Amino acid sequence: MTIKIYIDADACPVKEETYKVAARYRLQTIVVSNSFMQIPQSPLISRIIVGAGADIADDWIAEQIVAGDVVVTNDIPLAARVLAKEAHAIAPYGRAFTEDSIGLALAQRSLMEHIRSTGEITGGPPPFSSANRSRFLQALDQTIVREQRRRL
Repeated sequence: MTIKIYIDADACPVKEETYKVAARYRLQTIVVSNSFMQIPQSPLISRIIVGAGADIADDWIAEQIVAGDVVVTNDIPLAARVLAKEAHAIAPYGRAFTEDSIGLALAQRSLMEHIRSTGEITGGPPPFSSANRSRFLQALDQTIVREQRRRL
């Protein structure tokens, strides 16, 4: 069975980079979103449009993935579900989620939600940079190579 890459595509800033890496390795890429999204014409890239609503795309991805697949997402709860299925989760800014890091990431997310619920203004994430893009490309490439070696 070959590795598949799933992109949690709504607001994902690294779709084009993912397509290029996936093409280099000849991997199927599934772009999952809540609305129509333009994708390149390629037999390796497909688009799935799910219903509107919180976590619908996340639920679809979590149901489809199998061990060894790769998911590109900024969503920490989805990353935890991906890891639970022994698949790989990589954030667009280049962080590969791991069993060791996901607990802390979930705790930080919960803490920030609590702080925001009190009315505190937290500022949001910093702007996406070329350094983020570079880290993402490196993390995606390393993850695919590591998974391919594991399958040998």
